[in-house]
Amino acid sequence: MRKVLFCLLVGLLYSGVTLAQIDGENANGDIRGFVYNNENGDRLKGANVYVKELKRQTSTDNDGFFALTNIVKGSYTVISTYPGFDTLIQKVEVVPGANSKRDFYLIKVVTIEEVEIIVRNRPKDAQVSVQTIDAKVLSKMPSVGAEPDLIQYLQILPGVVFSGDQGGQLYIRGGSPVMNKVTLDGMTIYNPFHSIGLFSVFDPDMMQSADVYTAGFGAEYGGRVSAVVDVKTRDGDRNRLRVKAGLTSFTSKVLVEGPIKKYKPGKGNASFAVSYRNSFLKQSSRLLYNYANPDRLPYNFGDLFVKLSQNSASGGYSRLYGFHFTDVVDFPNTTKYEWKSTGFGGKFLVVPEQAKTRVDGYFLYSNYKINQIESDNRPRSSEIGGFNLGMNFNYNFNRDALKWGLEINAFQTDFQIYNSNNRRINQLESTTELNAFVNYKFVRKKFIADFGLRTQYYASLGNSSWEPRVQMRYNLTPAWGVKMAAGQYSQNLLSAISDRDVVNLFYGFLSGPDNLPETFNGKDVNHKLQKANHLVVGTDYRLNKYSTLNIEGFVKIFTQITNINRDKLFDNDEFNLDKPERLRQDFVIETGDAYGGDVSYKYARKGWYFWVVYSLTYVNRFDGYQTYQPIFDRRHNANVVLSYEFDKKNPTEISFRWNLGSGFPFTQTQGYYEKYDFKDGISTDYTSQNGNLGIIYSSINQGRLPYYHRLDFSANRKWKLANKREFNVIFSLVNVYNRPNIFYFDRIKNTRVDQLPILPSLGCNYQF
Repeated sequence: MRKVLFCLLVGLLYSGVTLAQIDGENANGDIRGFVYNNENGDRLKGANVYVKELKRQTSTDNDGFFALTNIVKGSYTVISTYPGFDTLIQKVEVVPGANSKRDFYLIKVVTIEEVEIIVRNRPKDAQVSVQTIDAKVLSKMPSVGAEPDLIQYLQILPGVVFSGDQGGQLYIRGGSPVMNKVTLDGMTIYNPFHSIGLFSVFDPDMMQSADVYTAGFGAEYGGRVSAVVDVKTRDGDRNRLRVKAGLTSFTSKVLVEGPIKKYKPGKGNASFAVSYRNSFLKQSSRLLYNYANPDRLPYNFGDLFVKLSQNSASGGYSRLYGFHFTDVVDFPNTTKYEWKSTGFGGKFLVVPEQAKTRVDGYFLYSNYKINQIESDNRPRSSEIGGFNLGMNFNYNFNRDALKWGLEINAFQTDFQIYNSNNRRINQLESTTELNAFVNYKFVRKKFIADFGLRTQYYASLGNSSWEPRVQMRYNLTPAWGVKMAAGQYSQNLLSAISDRDVVNLFYGFLSGPDNLPETFNGKDVNHKLQKANHLVVGTDYRLNKYSTLNIEGFVKIFTQITNINRDKLFDNDEFNLDKPERLRQDFVIETGDAYGGDVSYKYARKGWYFWVVYSLTYVNRFDGYQTYQPIFDRRHNANVVLSYEFDKKNPTEISFRWNLGSGFPFTQTQGYYEKYDFKDGISTDYTSQNGNLGIIYSSINQGRLPYYHRLDFSANRKWKLANKREFNVIFSLVNVYNRPNIFYFDRIKNTRVDQLPILPSLGCNYQF
């Protein structure tokens, strides 16, 4: 199998060279280039480029690149458009067998002049179950904690369930958090959310966009079986040194950015950006939120992000960046959590002058470590770290496009914890993955399809996986389309959290183990991977130019899942060979499914923004003995967002968000007993010693918590001052009507603990 993969990787590299060589042999020529924002040099994704004489059009990709291929010799009128920018028209001479490079530098609209362009405004991609979040839209959400954040917007997307205000995690269409691949400029982020649950590790001021694939994602992404959150950051300011400082009742932050080599249209440039944010909620809660019991708000964190960017005149680029995120949660006299996440890496894009094949590559490293410290001093920790090294190639045909690439992943996990029966589970494992993918984009008038294949070889497990993927779209009319996606997915990473509790602050990671049971449900286990199959069908309809309706249905079949054995009672050694295997193993195999549908409606016009979404989801797991619903099986989930912006001179925006969700499953307490750990062996005298309080659980997740609902509000006003200075004030209110939503039930004290009460916050920032 290794030889097959090696030959495949070599073949992919060779094909890139071969295609580049035959570019010059084409009888016709090409028009290609980049579309930029003339003011600051930003690349414009999704800009339209249209050849008037041929009535052919295309759109720019994530790098602002476009290519119109196989054009006969002649002179053509090329028109570039982008919402909010003036239309730009240029004459281009096409030479046979050559690339006619032409970049467009668009100017923001001052006065709108009508230009007659016959263009059918149909979607140009076949992507299904994907939401692209632009950084500007984050302000439409109530700014919880007086600062916009990606985590708040992710919670309103179709199929997304958030488990709570504190220690919350995202569950996307029936998948657990470890089944979601979260990246920051390609670097793997193992824990993207801070413990308080109101903030992510992503600085909204540095974010450019985020693509969220909730199911059926393409062959470019691998190593996860449920969803992908791909976050991209922007470059630093290329024109001037800029500083932004902010202070809220939760956090403080500073952002410094500026040019290393100033931007000029058509010339190379370079810039830097440094962002730092820290919280002091543990301290401020005692002053401002004493009524909320400050001992329940011991959350402090810090985020540092650094980026260096260089852009060449030809359109290529190189970028270096790094991050360091920390969290400390210290509950008095009980438990303390500490985690830190560190990463660094680089990316580049090469655009040969006379070749259609573009090449991008990356080297990325990230590490995550968490410790849980309790009074019993038993070690509970998890660390995972590793690198990604890869290259991608893009080749444009007449109407179609081919993308292929290869990647090497290597990481190490170091894990130790005690399960609910106080049995130790530990692992120290290193693993390597060899991955390759190919994707062909097929475009024929109303029909668009992406056909992909990904292959992954997991060296530590000795298993490989061939994973076909497909996304299709048919535009019935310019406003109405139908779509579908299907694919197979695999991963060998699993998490170690308690599946008896809805909210978990300890989130550890393990490499897929090789000591799995040999049989499951009466059948032989022939591989050690976690696998899933996806199917998504849907339709979207643009009711008018201001509003869109989207409907999707999905099913995910998890054919094999690896889980921590919650029933382990004995060490798996020579002294316990007479005990049932189920009670000795560290890991068990499960299967499962998730299915349901979503309906969403969006309206945006003249300062108004309205978004409503309803999701119906069913999630099941089978562990070989019983079928149960996992802790994130929120059957009904609805979100409503309303925002209004007014006063163009000093923009003011007010926002509301209301969330309603049915109750999560939970495991009920059946009784209590006196529990001994027999740490003195046969010398333990249980007749005179006092044991701990042991808990007798009922069947897993047979109960349901109450419904959850919460209303948030924020108001934001910006004063535009001279010399491009700005002063901004934000007021927010979490849980406006003080709904007592349950956080968890303390089984020992037999008391209910609620999530955050009504929580006002005030913040301001100054930019100069």
